[in-house]
Amino acid sequence: MTESAAIHIGFDDLVALLKTIFVRNGVSEPNAQILAENCAGCERDGSLSHGIFRMPGYVSSLKSGWVDGKAVPEVEDVAPAFLRVDAKGGFTQPAFFAARSHLIEKVKANGVAVLAIRRSHHFSALWPDVEPFADEGLVALSVVNSMACVVPHGGHKAVFGTNPIAFASPRAGSAPFVFDQASSAIAHGDVQIAARAGHDLKPGMGVDRNGEPTTDPKAILDGGALLPFGGHKGNSIALMIEILSAALTGGYFSGEFDWSGHKGAQTPFTGQFFVVIDPERGGNHAFADRVAQICDLVLDAGQDRLPGERRHNTRKAALANGIPLSPQNHDMLMALATP
Repeated sequence: MTESAAIHIGFDDLVALLKTIFVRNGVSEPNAQILAENCAGCERDGSLSHGIFRMPGYVSSLKSGWVDGKAVPEVEDVAPAFLRVDAKGGFTQPAFFAARSHLIEKVKANGVAVLAIRRSHHFSALWPDVEPFADEGLVALSVVNSMACVVPHGGHKAVFGTNPIAFASPRAGSAPFVFDQASSAIAHGDVQIAARAGHDLKPGMGVDRNGEPTTDPKAILDGGALLPFGGHKGNSIALMIEILSAALTGGYFSGEFDWSGHKGAQTPFTGQFFVVIDPERGGNHAFADRVAQICDLVLDAGQDRLPGERRHNTRKAALANGIPLSPQNHDMLMALATP
C-alpha cells in the first residue's frame, strides 16, 4: 500500500467506528469500548496481524454464538496476592479490565500479585495487556494459550496454540522495554496475512496436512500446523504456557474446547495468566536506570533496535498523520458498520 493510496483516520475516529461494529454485533457498550480501543491500538502501532485484520473474525465469532459479547466478568479475591476472574465466555480484555485496578492495589500492598483469567476469548496481541503496567513503573509478564495449531517438537498432531508470552518493564529515559512473541515460529495471524498476500514463508515455520515441511502458508492453514520456534526449546515454553494459562487458571487447553457447533467461530476459548511486580521492592532504588543500562549495552553490542521500538515509532507517526488504512480495509470496516 502506497502512502498516497492510504486513507488516514484518527485514533478516536477509528475507535468509534470499531465500537459501532462491535455494538451492532451484540457486544455491550462497555465491552465494545474496551475491544475497540485494543484493536485500534494494534492498528495504530503497526501490529497489523492483530488490528483491523481481526475484525471479520470478531464479527464471525459473535454471529456464531461462540462468544458472549455482553458477558459480565466475575472477579474473585482469593488470597492477598491472588485474583481470579471468570470471563463467563466473553472476551478476555473486559475481564482483565474488571480486575486491573484491584490487581494494582495488591501489587502496591504486597510487592507482587498474580491474576488468573478463565473461560475467556483472547484474539489480540499480548503487548497491550502488559505495556500499561510498565508505564506505571511496574514489571508485568503475561501468557495466554489459544487454539491447537502447533505441533509439539517431533510430534505429528497439533496440541499447542501459538501461545505467546509478553513482558514489560519501565526503562529510564525511554519508552518501556516490551516484548510480545509467540512460542510458535510465526504468529497464526501472520500466516493468514501471507496466505492472502500470496507469498511464501521462511523454511522451518510449518508443516502441511501430511506432516511434511512447507513454506506455503495455505498448506499450513489447510490441515497443516505451525512449528515451535527453536525446536525443543520453544516446545518447552509452549507447554509451560498451557500449564499456566489453562491448568492453573481453570481454562481450556488449546486443543480441549469444541467449537464445531458454532460455524464461523474463530476466537480461542482458553485462559490467561499475569504476574505483576513492584520493582521498588527489589531494594536497589535504581531499577529503571539499570534496565536502561542493560538495554544500552545490547544496542552498543550491535543490535540495531530493541523490541517495541518500531511500534513506538509507528505510533508516533500515526498520532501525527492518522492511522493509514488501505482502501480495501476502509471499505471492509464501513461495510461491517453499515446496518
